[in-house]
Amino acid sequence: MSEERDLLRDTVAALVEKHASPEAVRTAAASERGYDESLWKMLCEQVGAAALVVPEELGGAGGELADAAVVLEELGRGLVPTPLLGTTLAELALLSADEPDTALLEGLAEGTAIGTVVFDPGHVVNGNIADVVIAADGRTLTHWTSFTTTPAVAMDITRPLAAVEASDTTPLGDDPGLADTAAILLAAEQVGAASRCLELTVQYTKDRVQFGRPIGSFQALKHRMADLYVAVQSAKAVVDSAVSDPSATSAALARLAASEAFSKVAAEAVQMHGGIAITWESDIQLYFKRAHGSAQLLGPPREQLRRLESEVF
Repeated sequence: MSEERDLLRDTVAALVEKHASPEAVRTAAASERGYDESLWKMLCEQVGAAALVVPEELGGAGGELADAAVVLEELGRGLVPTPLLGTTLAELALLSADEPDTALLEGLAEGTAIGTVVFDPGHVVNGNIADVVIAADGRTLTHWTSFTTTPAVAMDITRPLAAVEASDTTPLGDDPGLADTAAILLAAEQVGAASRCLELTVQYTKDRVQFGRPIGSFQALKHRMADLYVAVQSAKAVVDSAVSDPSATSAALARLAASEAFSKVAAEAVQMHGGIAITWESDIQLYFKRAHGSAQLLGPPREQLRRLESEVF
C-alpha cells in the first residue's frame, strides 16, 4: 500500500473516531436522511471521499478503486452510515459513458449530490436520498431522470434502503460490469466491519471475569478467536486481491469470503458476549444485523457460489 493510501486510511480513521462514536452512529441512522450530514461534508472536503474515483480533469481526485475501498473499509469498521458506496458507483457508471455528464459528476464529486446504482429496484442503497439514479442490468446502463422512492423496511438501521421506480429514463451506454465493482467495494466494507467486530469481542473477553479469571484466558475461547482472526485475515487477502485485479471471478470470491467471514464473526461475537449482545444497548447487535443484511445485498453467497461453479464445471 502506498504512503498516500496509508495517510488516507489514517485520516478517515481519525474522523470516524472523533465524529462517529456508536452513539453518534445511532443518532445519524435515526435522522431524516439516515446519515450525519456534517460528517459527510468533512469526508468530502477534508478527504475528498466522494471525488476519489473521478479523474482530475473532471474535477475529481484522480484516485483508483483501491482508494475508495480503503475509505469504505474504515467506514465499515464503525458501521458509519454515509452515501459513499452509492455515490461512488454512480460516478463509475457516468464515467463509463462515451461522453460523461460533467455537471452530474461535479455535484457527486463535491458531495452536494448523492448517487446510487439500481441492481434490485426493491432494495436500493441510499435510494431514499439519491439525486442521481442509474440502473445496471449487466448489459446496459440507464439514467433514471425521474423516479419515485419508497423507504424499505430493513433490519440494519445503519444502511437505509428504498424501493425506487423509474418514471423517465435515458440510455447511458453499456454496463462495464458495475455489479462486480459494487461487490468488491461492499466486500471491503464487510472486511472492515468484521475486523472491528472481532476487536470488540476480544476486548470483551479480556474485561469479562468468570470464575475469578477473564473469560478470554480460557483455552476454548482462545481457539475460537484465533479461528475468527484467520477467517478475517483470509477474507481481507481475497478482497485486497480483487481490488488490485478486478474481474467477475475475483468479485464473486471477494463477496463470498467477506460475507462468510463477517457472518461467522458476528455469530461468534453474540455467543461470546452472551445475552447482552442482543440488547439494544450493545453494539454487537448492530454488527450482527449489518453482517446478515450485507450478505444478502447484491445477491446472497449462494449466488456467488453458482457464478464460480459455472466457470469450473
